[in-house]
Amino acid sequence: MTYALGARSLRRLEGVHPDLVRVVKRAISNSPFDFTVTEGLRTLRRQQELFAQGASQTLNSRHLTGHAVDLAVILDGEVRWDWPLYTRLHSVMADAARIEKVPIEWGGSWKRLKDGPHFQLPWKQYPAQKKETAQ
Repeated sequence: MTYALGARSLRRLEGVHPDLVRVVKRAISNSPFDFTVTEGLRTLRRQQELFAQGASQTLNSRHLTGHAVDLAVILDGEVRWDWPLYTRLHSVMADAARIEKVPIEWGGSWKRLKDGPHFQLPWKQYPAQKKETAQ
C-alpha cells in the first residue's frame, strides 16, 4: 500500500522549510505504515504553552522557524505512541533524507528529553532567525 499525506498534514507543513517538506513527502510515499504531521511551524505562544507544560525544554525550538516537524504513526486508523514505532519512523525518515540529500536530526536520539515524533533540520546546515508568526 502507498500512503500519502492528507489535507490536514499538508496544511501543517505550511511555513516549514521546503527541504524538510520534501523529506516528509518522500518518507510517506516509501513508508510501510501511515503517519500524520501533528505540528510544523509554531507560534511563540504555542511554544510557551508546551514549555510551561514540560512538553518542551526550550523556547528556542526549531518549530519557531519552520525547521522542525512532529509526526505521529497511524496504525489501524489510530494514532499510536509506542516507542518502537518511532524507531521505525526514524528509519523511514532517515532513508528519505538520504535520498533527498537533506540532513536531519531525530529527537529520539537526544540525550535529555527523548522526543520520538520530532524531526528537524540541523542548526549547523540550516541556521535561521525566528519567523514573525501570530502571537
